[in-house]
Amino acid sequence: MTRVLLRLRDTSDGAPVTEKPDPFTVPFGTIFCDWMTTARADDGPYVYGGVAEPFGDFSISPAAHVLHYGSAIFEGLKAHRQVDGSLAIFRLDSHVARMVASAERLRLPAIDGDVLHQMSIDAVEANAGEVPDPPGSLYIRPTLIGTEPDIGAAARPTRSALLYVVNCPVGDYFKGGVRPLTLLVETEIPRTVPQFGMVKCGGNYAMALAPTLDAMAGNEAIDQMLFATGGDITETGASNFFLVDDERVVTRHLDESFLHGVTRSSVIELAASLGYEVEERSIDPEELVDWAERGEAFLSGTAAVLAPVGTILYEGKTLTVGDGQPGRNTMRLRQALVDIQVGAAPDPFGWRTPVKG
Repeated sequence: MTRVLLRLRDTSDGAPVTEKPDPFTVPFGTIFCDWMTTARADDGPYVYGGVAEPFGDFSISPAAHVLHYGSAIFEGLKAHRQVDGSLAIFRLDSHVARMVASAERLRLPAIDGDVLHQMSIDAVEANAGEVPDPPGSLYIRPTLIGTEPDIGAAARPTRSALLYVVNCPVGDYFKGGVRPLTLLVETEIPRTVPQFGMVKCGGNYAMALAPTLDAMAGNEAIDQMLFATGGDITETGASNFFLVDDERVVTRHLDESFLHGVTRSSVIELAASLGYEVEERSIDPEELVDWAERGEAFLSGTAAVLAPVGTILYEGKTLTVGDGQPGRNTMRLRQALVDIQVGAAPDPFGWRTPVKG
């Protein structure tokens, strides 16, 4: 099927319509929409003007807190074009709540959830003309950075901050679309530090980057590293991990050592509604040997949705999961989730937030 270039709407000053690449032909998250929303806090609440503004660069001090002490958090969620042509954001409230919690954990200026909720909606509505049809979507990236210019503030939080929301039209997260992934189990190197595992901050992801890249350099077939520090599987560098068979869905129980994925919670609720028994518990890597023979495995996340796992590399062994192809239960759960996201199925959970589009 031939995909057309996304065409932007005219701006208010009469600028000509421009064109952008098809999001399925470029890396995920590299095309940005024309409009964004911003709010600033200066030793007080965030001030949001209630309107979108043109996407553009920021100017911050070289002494800004974020550049020296890592005072930055973000979220990742999506808006989907519905089968009836309307537009909806998936699980907006849950993502807002998680970002509010992340700000509190890093002692950033407190976020008013209602303000972030409205900023996210306003950004999507301003960029509604750039939302691709399914299986594409509009990725929403709220970000908060500490801006106070004080390099002596290592032992205290920033008093000023910038909160902003940008959008990206996106296709598939993993190169090659929905395909069986190869995971390498890592039992020695920690994914992150326990007290920040559940915080969506840049440093959390940076910790997993070097070991993942080193593993990929040694074996180009590896897609992600599955962290199982101390013999306890948690997650990959950017996704939660699941095991599934015809009767059960198994995933790691929640604690502060890894990110509490919104897609993870969606899968759990959806699986239970479809009749699966859901187990949230510790997972020993040795279990993978048995599961590979008789069950399935997949990753979950906003960007990847549900990504099937076809091969697991563990202690020198190559475990083929099932027949190495996307499993029936994995694809059943994935399709059920996507159907809710795009309005092809009822939403009994109240996950969709309609927006103008």
